[in-house]
Amino acid sequence: MNRQHYSLSIKDLLIINGLKSKTLLIKYGGSIMDNAPAQDAFIEDLLLLSSMGIKLVIVHGGGPEISRQLIKSGVESKFINGLRVTDKETIEVVEMVLSGKINKKLSSNLSKNGLTALGISGTDSNLIKVKKKLLYENGQKIDLGFVGEIININKEVLLKLIDSNIIPVISPIGSDDQGNSYNINADSAAAYISGAVNAEKLLIMTDIDGVYIDKSDPSTLLKSITVEEINKYTDSGVITGGMIPKLECCINALSSGTKSVHLIDGRVEHSLLSALFNDQGTKIIFEREEMTCQKIV
Repeated sequence: MNRQHYSLSIKDLLIINGLKSKTLLIKYGGSIMDNAPAQDAFIEDLLLLSSMGIKLVIVHGGGPEISRQLIKSGVESKFINGLRVTDKETIEVVEMVLSGKINKKLSSNLSKNGLTALGISGTDSNLIKVKKKLLYENGQKIDLGFVGEIININKEVLLKLIDSNIIPVISPIGSDDQGNSYNINADSAAAYISGAVNAEKLLIMTDIDGVYIDKSDPSTLLKSITVEEINKYTDSGVITGGMIPKLECCINALSSGTKSVHLIDGRVEHSLLSALFNDQGTKIIFEREEMTCQKIV
């Protein structure tokens, strides 16, 4: 693999030292999987972080590949509020792609490049327990099929892997009490899991730079946004579409124990390190620290 190189400053080394023995939860978006240079740089970033004693957990998506496979199978993709409607035929394809093709390819790629990674499905060892997700619109119940809402994470399994310096690479498929498989939004799975393992940071690698006030104006990219601001911008129509559930997942992660959350563009080489060292992307925070001055008499 022809890797790119990232030069570390003294400040970067101090940040890494502060993260030693702490856990980073990384959501690896499906849109990055077709970008070979970004993938190579991602692996180099992981090698560096792992070698410095930082614990890593990866939750991956795979939407684009699922859509491609469904087209080959002659199944039309349908989305409601950003969620894929998943009937019996669709869940079989979704599970095959996520827990089979993508999960094993990613974990194998990490392992062959020197990382100790283990690919697992959310159905393994009851890792992700779910119930059927219910959606209502205008008072009417909408049936999304086999789309799951997370009710529990078997964190003991993950903590044993983390403590053994093994990187869990998790497919966002869950199971209910009857053993049925359910499709789970990967951002939601990452948020729940990061809270369960008390991750120091959740880094959501996606195909956007972060949160903009005006998508047509690059200068309006927000370096940080609070929960209150998210609600305000959502109500005013500044934040729309798929960004709404993504930011809701970020808020859930903060509420469940994750220390900080970052939205970053995974297509940019070394975006993982850039987020840690240079605050690339948009950081989601509970509230801003107020600067106070004490008057000296």
